[in-house]
Amino acid sequence: MTRAEDTAEPQPVDQTGEERQPTVRRRPPRGAGLLTTMLGAFCLTAALLLPLVVAPRLALLPAEFHYTWTLLDPHATYLDTAHWQTRENVEVKQTVSTRGTPVPGAPGLVAVATTIDTHGPLGAIGFLEYQRVVDRASGRIVDCCGTSGAGSGARTGLWPPGTAEAAFAFHDPETHAAPVMRLDGIEDRDGLTVHRYRQEIPPTRVPGSVRDVPAAALGLDRKGTVRAERWVEAVRVYWVEPSSGQVVDLAEQRRETLRALDSDHERLLLDADLEAVPSQVSRARHLADTQVRLLRAVQEWGPLVLGVCGAVLVASGMLLARRAARATS
Repeated sequence: MTRAEDTAEPQPVDQTGEERQPTVRRRPPRGAGLLTTMLGAFCLTAALLLPLVVAPRLALLPAEFHYTWTLLDPHATYLDTAHWQTRENVEVKQTVSTRGTPVPGAPGLVAVATTIDTHGPLGAIGFLEYQRVVDRASGRIVDCCGTSGAGSGARTGLWPPGTAEAAFAFHDPETHAAPVMRLDGIEDRDGLTVHRYRQEIPPTRVPGSVRDVPAAALGLDRKGTVRAERWVEAVRVYWVEPSSGQVVDLAEQRRETLRALDSDHERLLLDADLEAVPSQVSRARHLADTQVRLLRAVQEWGPLVLGVCGAVLVASGMLLARRAARATS
């Protein structure tokens, strides 16, 4: 027997005759309590920042965006002014493109440029381009930055998140008027609740539209031309998801006429029942659904989950810190 074996201390023996291993009490890793507490504090801070800082920013119109809608009527009627012939039961397409860009030095505003291009099978029917500056919080036009202040105070096709108004002025860029847009009902679109808004524009003359028209084109029994101007009447419908402000669908019943200035003669220019193409409606609905989920995460369950996790982590960190202090004392 060696010296090491002679001097080894006997190990405790249990009733079965087997040696028992000494109990080793594990100590919490140094700094574990502090790190856990810090992580909990971070979660609690994030829980406060989400509704107080992040949510208000999401409640604004984006500072930069680009939306395009294509509306079709496969059975429209319009006047081919190249030949002064009425084309019936033909497809008319209207493309509405809206682009928003930041306003330098004014983070609460966005510059909005819109083009409306209307085409028939034989070429262009109409084209309109205009620019406005819009308040990102209210979605209303403001007189700013060198753009036309026409329609100031009215909305112009943009709904900020959380829109709850039942009626408001809605700017029409062609007539320069702002007829009321009214909440006309609430619908379910594939599980998504949307508000339906409706605007009616009575027959209204279009400023700056006076032109020379062949007298015969207006049914006058004489040669030469007459002065005529364009009149527009329309019914616009927007379907909007209210929490996100996302437009998920739109439609427009539109009728335009040419009216002689010195008589009651007129000619139909356009009669179209325009509807958004289904593929764009589907994409817009999906985008709205995604934005709704994000807003709910930021405003509701996100702060709750982070708050609970933060409280648990802080309590656990303090407990670990106490155990570590006792183990070292």
